[in-house]
Amino acid sequence: MSAISPMPSPGGTPGRFHDLGLRAASAAVLVPVALGALSWGGLVWAALLVLLFAGLMREWIGLGRHIVPAARPRFLLAGVVYAAVPAAALLWLRDRPHGLAAVLFLLVVVWMTDIGAYAAGRLLGGPRLAPAISPGKTVSGAIGGLAVGVLAGLLVARTPASILPAAVLSIVSQAGDLAESALKRRIGVKDSGRTIPGHGGLFDRLDGVLAAAPVAAALALLAQGGGLPWQ
Repeated sequence: MSAISPMPSPGGTPGRFHDLGLRAASAAVLVPVALGALSWGGLVWAALLVLLFAGLMREWIGLGRHIVPAARPRFLLAGVVYAAVPAAALLWLRDRPHGLAAVLFLLVVVWMTDIGAYAAGRLLGGPRLAPAISPGKTVSGAIGGLAVGVLAGLLVARTPASILPAAVLSIVSQAGDLAESALKRRIGVKDSGRTIPGHGGLFDRLDGVLAAAPVAAALALLAQGGGLPWQ
């Protein structure tokens, strides 16, 4: 921890049902905007990704205030890579012949993985997945998230060939969630920022997408279906 200034412990994991109304209102505005830009594609999608990159970097710079000065340049460079690579992957993926379907597949798998993991963890409980990193996450939640994410991907793609890509993206998105939790725990902050009312920061909501987007682009690059990760 030599490169990171000590901070008080967040003191537990408060329920995610807090500020439910604010969270719902934020989602009601942001989700249609994101899906509208994705559907439009082109410059509109690119503009949204540029704004996303700017917002992510703003939060990353804020997190950098918790880092000792000598380590801040390296931390800033890591943030540029962390934000730019997924944004570039999403831009490239959307520009493929079947890019709209490919990005929707990615988003649905990641979002449903998150929902499935939360629901299964709350309902089933059980052993902690990584208590030193994120005490609220359970093994049952991880398995439930994987199952729901794969099922959602299968329903979107409507082909058994989508099962393996959906499983890969689901696992990677959960790994990205854990990685971001580990970073915040090491720095000593609860949220990456306050960009989204009721939700915390952009990194808090998009950690799974940021991790899975480059993998989805790689799968599409290797595929023979004009950009579809499952062909």
